[in-house]
Amino acid sequence: MPTLTQKINRFAERVDDGAAINIAIFGLGSVGHYLLEFLLALRDPRLRIHVVGRNRAKMECAVNLSRVAALIRGGLVNEIRVVEADFNSVDSLTLAFRQIRPDIVVNASRAYSGLKYGSISWQAVRAYGLWAPLAVRYLKNIMQAYAASESAALVINTSYADATNAWLKSAGLPHPDFGSGNLNHLVPRIKLAVAAHLGIEDPALIDEIDVTLATSHFHDVVISKEGGTEGVAPLLHVEHLGRPVSIDPAELYRRCAIAMPVDHRRNMMNASSNCEIISRLLVAVRTRSFQKLHVPGFDGLIGGYPVVVRPEEGEFSCDVFASPFSRAEMIAHNRASIYLDGIADVSAGTLVYTRELGEKVARAFGCQLPREVPLAQSDEVAEWLIERIIRPTQARAAAAAAAAGA
Repeated sequence: MPTLTQKINRFAERVDDGAAINIAIFGLGSVGHYLLEFLLALRDPRLRIHVVGRNRAKMECAVNLSRVAALIRGGLVNEIRVVEADFNSVDSLTLAFRQIRPDIVVNASRAYSGLKYGSISWQAVRAYGLWAPLAVRYLKNIMQAYAASESAALVINTSYADATNAWLKSAGLPHPDFGSGNLNHLVPRIKLAVAAHLGIEDPALIDEIDVTLATSHFHDVVISKEGGTEGVAPLLHVEHLGRPVSIDPAELYRRCAIAMPVDHRRNMMNASSNCEIISRLLVAVRTRSFQKLHVPGFDGLIGGYPVVVRPEEGEFSCDVFASPFSRAEMIAHNRASIYLDGIADVSAGTLVYTRELGEKVARAFGCQLPREVPLAQSDEVAEWLIERIIRPTQARAAAAAAAAGA
């Protein structure tokens, strides 16, 4: 399989040659639909957008809405194509890859749609890692199809990339290059908090604040919801106009806990993260410039990292931004952070839940979570999560709502 460096330089050649840039969005739920809207808003005629899903009629309906809305705004410049594929079938997905020949792939699929998993797990067990088998379910099929089609596209994964990218890599399978969301959602909260601390009121000046952050999904959630760190501080460095910013970390994180909706509208942030990665890759190539972004699951690492794309001697490189924290420091912190999310390890193709998560699941849901999940058994455990936790919890909630309304 091509390396990340090879894939970025292939992408740069495509951009330099003036070719159409094929972007494939796998899954057109709320994340995929928001991403489609944001890509259309870029008004870049070189982008050809392909949406891939299981229900052609549903996808065409959503695409028609986006086309008409873009026309109303006077900004429809992109061709949008609909591709039907069965996410349970590697063969079907392989045909989709061969038809599209993508330059960038975004996995926005969900194995159990219409539910924010955190609405079940956060209050009950305070750990999102519980759902990793569901998050990897379609991703592994997409990446097997990626290999079968001999694709060299750059891949962005929206589905718990902090752990699932590493899970595939540790199993020796092709893995996504980037993840979206998670720690990326925390960066703008930090900028807003620092801007308030410095008395910056002009929104156009907030991006003068430079944030370098390494942490996992758990700390995005606990800081965003509660303004605390559970005793494990993220690796964070903040500068304004090249000078370090001095602010009490506890006060900073308290200011990051801002009110947000808890329904599908939150997926605007995840879609924005995908759009940012695509935009920064294009800017890096077109302007031959240094670009920094924050990425969960970068190149199959556990947790989230600051990442840089930079031109070097006529080519491009992409790696963890190891300043002021070393790569080893960031890896160690992310393992401590994701432990709080219920994941003790991801290695040799096996995801290992923490002992504490197993105990919490037993108390909250009355069932015994398996301690280890080999990737080959992830579909079986995903079904177990649906049948033993999700559906019973939804049934109890529906019964309680009916009783309250009686």
